[in-house]
Amino acid sequence: MLMRSLVKYLDCGIIELDTRGGAVNFCVLKFSDIESKIIPFFKEYPIVGIKSKYFEGFCTVAELMKNKEHLSPEGLEKIRQIKADSHS
Repeated sequence: MLMRSLVKYLDCGIIELDTRGGAVNFCVLKFSDIESKIIPFFKEYPIVGIKSKYFEGFCTVAELMKNKEHLSPEGLEKIRQIKADSHS
């Protein structure tokens, strides 16, 4: 299965099956894997189309979390605004 190959290639994450809709989800459980594996992968192999805007927001939120800004009300508001901006 392709998703299992992704887990093996990136050496992180798990595969979850959504029994309601039959979808397959790739879940990364460790923030360090997001920072050191997922973000660099998608920077090297860029996402095209509208999803690239979501990825930019994802990277910004990851940076906020790395700096522990998500632990403050102001930081949470920044994250809410990033989400709102990426969906508009």
